[in-house]
Amino acid sequence: MTTTSLQPGEIPEPPARSAGAWALDIMLWGGLLLLLLISFGPVDMSRLPLLFTNTDNIRLYGRELLNPPMPWDNPELWARLVGQMWLTVQIALWGTFIAVFLAIPLGLAAARNIAPNWMVWPIRRVMDILRSIPDLVMGTLFIVAVGLGPLAGVLAIALNTAGVLAKLFSEAVESIDHGPVEGVRATGAGRLHEIVWGVIPQVAPLWTSFALYRFESNSRAATVLGLIGAGGIGQLLFENIQSFNYATVSAIAIVIVVAVSLIDMLSQAMRKRLL
Repeated sequence: MTTTSLQPGEIPEPPARSAGAWALDIMLWGGLLLLLLISFGPVDMSRLPLLFTNTDNIRLYGRELLNPPMPWDNPELWARLVGQMWLTVQIALWGTFIAVFLAIPLGLAAARNIAPNWMVWPIRRVMDILRSIPDLVMGTLFIVAVGLGPLAGVLAIALNTAGVLAKLFSEAVESIDHGPVEGVRATGAGRLHEIVWGVIPQVAPLWTSFALYRFESNSRAATVLGLIGAGGIGQLLFENIQSFNYATVSAIAIVIVVAVSLIDMLSQAMRKRLL
C-alpha cells in the first residue's frame, strides 16, 4: 500500500468510489425523484397556482387574522384563552410525566446490551405500536373509555410519548460506556445494581433532555387533541374555526405561539444545566 504525502495547503483528493456505490446512489436518489413525480398528481400539486390567483378569499381571511381582539378590548376572552392554554400545558405535562415512567422500563428492556434477546424483540414491537398509532386515534379511544375531558388527552399523550421515549432511552443505553458497569459488576453486585449504579447515572441527563423535548412537542399535540373533545384550547380553536370567527382564531394562535415559545425557552435553559 502506497501513501502520498501532502504539501502544505494541498487539499487531499476524495477517496475513489466503486461502481457499485455509484449505482446504489443513483438508484436511491433516482427512486426518490421517481416517487416525487408519481405523487405529483395525487397530492394536487397542479393546483398550487391557486395560491396566487385566488387572492380574494386569502385577503378576506388574512384581514381578520391580522386583526385579533386586543386584551384591553376583550379581557374576558383573553382570560379564558390563557386559562384554556394553561389547561393544555397541564395535559402535556401530565402526559409526559406518565410517559417517562412507562418509557424507563421499556427502554431498559429494549436495550440489546443489557436485556436478553428474547425480551428485546417483543418490547420493540410494543414500542412500534405505541409510536405508530396517531394521537387522535388514541384520544378517541380514551374518550370512549373515560369520557370527554382532559384525562383522555393525558392518557393519549402518555402512551404515544412512551413509545417515542422508550426508543430514545434504549438507544441511549446501547451507547453507554461499559467501564462503569463492569466496575460495579466487579464488586459482586447483582444485575439490578449494575443498572442502577452503572447505567442510569450515564443516561439520566440525556433521558431528561429527551423528556423535555417531548414535553415541548406534547404542548402542541395537546392542542390538536382538543379538537376531539380532550380538553384544552384546541376545543376553542375548533369551535371558532367552524363558526368562521377568524379574529378569535388569531387570538388563540397568538396565545399558543407565546406559550410554546416560553416552554421552549424554559426547557432549553434546563437542558443547558443538564448537559
